[in-house]
Amino acid sequence: MASQIAHIVYAKKYFDKIETGKADDDFLDEEKINQNHKINKDEFLLGVVFPDIRRIEPKIKRRDTHLSFQPLNLDFSGLTSFEAGWKFHLYCDMRRDEILNAQGFFKLEKTTELFGHPAKFLEDELLYDCYNNWEKLVNYFRNPPLVNLEIKADRPTFVLWYAILAKYLEEKPSEKSVRIFLSKQLSLSQKTKDITVAISALRKNKKVVEGLRKVLSEIV
Repeated sequence: MASQIAHIVYAKKYFDKIETGKADDDFLDEEKINQNHKINKDEFLLGVVFPDIRRIEPKIKRRDTHLSFQPLNLDFSGLTSFEAGWKFHLYCDMRRDEILNAQGFFKLEKTTELFGHPAKFLEDELLYDCYNNWEKLVNYFRNPPLVNLEIKADRPTFVLWYAILAKYLEEKPSEKSVRIFLSKQLSLSQKTKDITVAISALRKNKKVVEGLRKVLSEIV
């Protein structure tokens, strides 16, 4: 699974590929390409980072946000823009694991430490500059629209999650911003120091950095 910045960057690549006409037959057929031109990008990105809301609400289980929209592909027929983004998040989680497994990434030292969170935050750091409109997205997340949800995420929790994300997305990840982001997540707040130390170690491993960068080139 990827972290929040990575998901947003992968979504940007997805739309860039659609809009520049570089989607080949194996990517999407013409009907789906035309359909995806109609997606509201802001709402799509809102959905892209939604599934990890479970990190701030114990009542929401992983199965509630990560076991939907089977089969996982790029067919968004019948989905709202928000739901399409949500499905894209799950699709990217699957593809990322496939890409990293194929190159033996998880056999590298410390890549699975702390459930892989250090590698995810390093991935965010490496990809941050691949997106160039963070200010607009931050403002949008600070005032998220109403979304009809069928899981246990009430409006205050929904708004809080996007406020936390807005703060995290304001600038390129640093030890300070990662610490603040982790402090808001119930399951990770006690592991903050260990995670930041592990990020520093992974950053020095060229194979780890190369492996994480390779995901962007292959994910869609």
